[in-house]
Amino acid sequence: MTWDMLSRFWGGLRVPEHRSALMLAMAADALQIAAFPLFAEGGISPLDTLLDVAVAFILIRMLGWHWAFLPSLIAEVVPGLDLFPTWTAAVLYVVHERADSGEGVVLPPGPAPEPRRQGF
Repeated sequence: MTWDMLSRFWGGLRVPEHRSALMLAMAADALQIAAFPLFAEGGISPLDTLLDVAVAFILIRMLGWHWAFLPSLIAEVVPGLDLFPTWTAAVLYVVHERADSGEGVVLPPGPAPEPRRQGF
């Protein structure tokens, strides 16, 4: 992957929550892969499980519920499968699907932003 492709991909993530969610997912996956000896205590390490539950909670708060998060959470509990970047894959899938579907962004409560006017 070249820097140009990466730059275009990152520029395509227009919603700040999508960027933040992707950074969180990549950080969680990198932590689990790089610090594998810390999380390999047993079949279900409490520290690993706590990290996965926290990441799932935060991603759902950032992006809203999506079915792609459920298999990711289950895969993270299975020993060996947590070496695959499931959180990153799930976030990329959710962001891509929402961008393609034209699904609107949910705005926080408050006054609606003024529409942009095209001037001639």
